[in-house]
Amino acid sequence: MVVSERVTVTQDGGVAHVELARADKLNAMDGEMFAAIGDTFRRVGRDPAVRAILISGQGRHFTAGLDLEYASSQFPPASDAGRAAEARLRHIEWLQDSFSAVEQARVPVVAAIHGGCIGAGVDIASACDLRVASADAFFQVAEVDVAITADLGTLQRLGFLIPHGVLRELTYTGRRMGAEEAARHGLVNQIADSREAAIESGLEIARAIAAKSPLAVAGAKRSLNYSRGRPVEEGLRDVALWNAGTLVSADLGEAVKARLGKTEPEFGPLDP
Repeated sequence: MVVSERVTVTQDGGVAHVELARADKLNAMDGEMFAAIGDTFRRVGRDPAVRAILISGQGRHFTAGLDLEYASSQFPPASDAGRAAEARLRHIEWLQDSFSAVEQARVPVVAAIHGGCIGAGVDIASACDLRVASADAFFQVAEVDVAITADLGTLQRLGFLIPHGVLRELTYTGRRMGAEEAARHGLVNQIADSREAAIESGLEIARAIAAKSPLAVAGAKRSLNYSRGRPVEEGLRDVALWNAGTLVSADLGEAVKARLGKTEPEFGPLDP
């Protein structure tokens, strides 16, 4: 199913496959792309029929990052500097919300990354739960090369995935980090031979997730996201409250019955 000219979505069972679909522009992100990503993940991320999401890019690269022509047209000269600054702030927050929708999706999101994952691509990859990369993939926090401070999530999220010293080096220098180095630092879960193999590996992970209790998976993602950057005690309290409210669900009984009977469990969808 085509969502827009910028993003397509297909679904197979409980797995939705979101593709960046601006291959002729190396999936560079303009306003329509940001809007399509945000709208897609807000919709698909709460669809009760979806239990895992794969995101990939069409064409040569996962994404070349921010479309510079789009970026240069957003802030024309203004007569009032204060009002112009307020407008820029609102625009940046809108862009941030597009990628935060990926992190806030109720179900886990797996990224299948090939070729370049540049600038805004690293922002969106950092918002995903897991990452699979093709052997030719590279990651580049490239904002410094166009005199911008990365502001869509890389600086806030990537430090929980790779060592802070590495994050600072990538951010300050703009150098490329290849797939093997990314895997060594823990950013990439698997490396595949090609784009197609990375997508298939990502789909395999997504299918494995989709077979589990959707309530348990949603709770795990919620707890992991909530606990990030908070004291252990706060995370423990939050997950205790979650389980106190959800352990009465039918999923627990179904999982135990399947385990004892050595069969595959069948879990119902979450509520919309």
